[in-house]
Amino acid sequence: MPLDPLASVADLTVRGMSVEAGEEAMVAVYLDVASTAVRDAAGTPISRATSTVVVEGGAGQWLTLPGAPIHEVAAVSIDGRTATGWRLSAGRLWLARGWRACEPAEVEVTYTHGLTVVPADIVDLVCRMTADAMVAYRASVNGENLAAGREVTAERLGDWSVSYASDGRVSTMELTQHWRDRLAARFGASVTVLRSR
Repeated sequence: MPLDPLASVADLTVRGMSVEAGEEAMVAVYLDVASTAVRDAAGTPISRATSTVVVEGGAGQWLTLPGAPIHEVAAVSIDGRTATGWRLSAGRLWLARGWRACEPAEVEVTYTHGLTVVPADIVDLVCRMTADAMVAYRASVNGENLAAGREVTAERLGDWSVSYASDGRVSTMELTQHWRDRLAARFGASVTVLRSR
């Protein structure tokens, strides 16, 4: 089941963006795309979700799951076999015998995790990305303004010439490296597979 966007139309209007009649579908697309980009950079759904992750089980007794806070664990398997004897404690899984024997183990966990309320700065980021995309959408008759803007860095009049610079983004829905680093540091974890339902 797809996750709800990290921000809503109401969040956009509170920030001063009006959504005109006929733009609702486009705004919904941009809210979803911006939310997906933010979640991708964070490495977790951020908002409350039920996910299945596959992580490498270490030799120790504790296993940290991504997407804190962890609310409930529904199922745990080690190398495809149902695991027993595990316990959820302080947001981590504990197993007395450890998560692997002599060689690396693949631990699959289905659990409910994430924040009940999306943090204000994340809502604001998604709204700003969506508003930026909507400005480009509204300024374009046939879609040519949907690409990320390029800045003029030099211009010459005699035998006219112009030079452009770009920050390397393909569209306004791509996060800058600053935001990617910030989200990864705040939410990120190393996960092999993450499937939310």
